[in-house]
Amino acid sequence: MSQKQQNPWIEGLQTIGLSIALALGIRQFVAEARYIPSESMTPTLQINDRLVIEKLTYRFQEPQRGDIVVFWPPSEIVPAGKKRDAFIKRIVGLPGDTVEVTEGTVLVNGEIQEERYIHSPPTYEQDPLTIPADSYFVLGDNRNESYDSHAWEIAKPFVAEDQIIGKAVVRFWPLTRLGGLD
Repeated sequence: MSQKQQNPWIEGLQTIGLSIALALGIRQFVAEARYIPSESMTPTLQINDRLVIEKLTYRFQEPQRGDIVVFWPPSEIVPAGKKRDAFIKRIVGLPGDTVEVTEGTVLVNGEIQEERYIHSPPTYEQDPLTIPADSYFVLGDNRNESYDSHAWEIAKPFVAEDQIIGKAVVRFWPLTRLGGLD
């Protein structure tokens, strides 16, 4: 029995096509790389840090307080004609929580939050807000220099659960700071 020889061009195109499909599938559903463009998350994240954002965890469990997430911000805060870029912030308030900021302290459901990761205590006040179902209250670790839930001048300054892209899990660049994120 003779074996039919496949055209090497066809074989090469099939390999390239499969590689592209796998890469796009992984980026869409499993993980992707992101970089940090601003100081809103210092000291935890520095400008130009490169991170892996994983997208599977939130298919099986709800986001948790303290998670660092990448998300699409509310469309109301994006100026007309501007590109809607993804944001990265820390989840402070969960659905049903009441969050307030007073005298340099973040309170969730009336309890002071221990925040060893912040750059400095907030210098602003935030009246108590109750987070609706399927939404989250997010703040940058550089509380006073972050465009986040406290600064969004809209009626509902929350991130909808379906707008969360994924969870930041590891920094892979620069190599001197390689490792997991808290």
